[in-house]
Amino acid sequence: MPASEAEELARDRYGLNVRATRLATEKDDTFRLEAGPDGQRWTLKVAHPAEPAAEIDFQTALLAHVAAAEPALPVPRVIQDLRGHSWATVTDAAGQNRAVRLMTWCPGVPLDRIPSSRAQRRATGELLARLRAAAAGFTHPADSPVVAWDVQHLPRLRPLLASIPDPGRRAQLAAGLDRFARIEEQVAALRRQVLHNDFNKSNLLAVPGRPDVITGIIDFGDATRTAIAIDVSTALLNQLPRVTGPARLTGDIFHDGRDVLQGYLSRADLTPGELRLIPHLVMARVVARALISTHRAARFPANATYLLRNTEPGWAQLAWFLDHSEAEVTACLM
Repeated sequence: MPASEAEELARDRYGLNVRATRLATEKDDTFRLEAGPDGQRWTLKVAHPAEPAAEIDFQTALLAHVAAAEPALPVPRVIQDLRGHSWATVTDAAGQNRAVRLMTWCPGVPLDRIPSSRAQRRATGELLARLRAAAAGFTHPADSPVVAWDVQHLPRLRPLLASIPDPGRRAQLAAGLDRFARIEEQVAALRRQVLHNDFNKSNLLAVPGRPDVITGIIDFGDATRTAIAIDVSTALLNQLPRVTGPARLTGDIFHDGRDVLQGYLSRADLTPGELRLIPHLVMARVVARALISTHRAARFPANATYLLRNTEPGWAQLAWFLDHSEAEVTACLM
């Protein structure tokens, strides 16, 4: 959808005269809307035509539930359209039926664009724990979508090994899948609830002058009912050291992630079994990221830069996990 069509949509559905700017996303059309002199902003999300309407309703209801359960959480608020709907189906210029939502704009820039600090990492963990508490007890008929990134489904990604052209990297990923298979039954027995499931630095915002104050939690598009430990492991993934090329990672790979975990544990509990599995679930997410992003980048080369932005450092991260025994991986985080 071009920006001009998004502007027309904002005017017709919401009565807003704005300028639209496209934001980089995985699969939908998302725009920043800006009004005139006062500079007021909103986020307009136009779902992919194949996105099930029930899942849009689930995500919208989850945002409303979280905002009501803990108003201080910096999540977007859904704005009703002129007809009083929280979301609606529209027909775009290409004749496709698509769900549209308007949300408040969260200020700040993504954490992956500003320096990290221990205070910021602890704040990240505390915020994830608060979000878990706010979502506890929430139910919806469509609250369990199968999300490819959710590592409880990792074995189903094995066919994507064929998308990896480099035989050495393909062997790495196969070894990672084999490791996960050994803990799959334990993962299936973990505590579950509806969770954000994508608590990474790209989806957390802060003001550069105050990087330890999180001003926004965005992108609930991967929310689902999954294991609490999986949700935590996703937050730890983006705290892993990043190197590219032939360099190898050594030492304490969880040095920064442990700050997130400590912040989380200051607000919420984790069982001993969950703690033991979390570092292996981090590795599982590294495997999922490489498989999904490489496969999708090959199918959609125009969006390859966005899809592969975190993939290259993942090879050194995966090598670190495979260079250590499962007992050593557990001990490193603990």
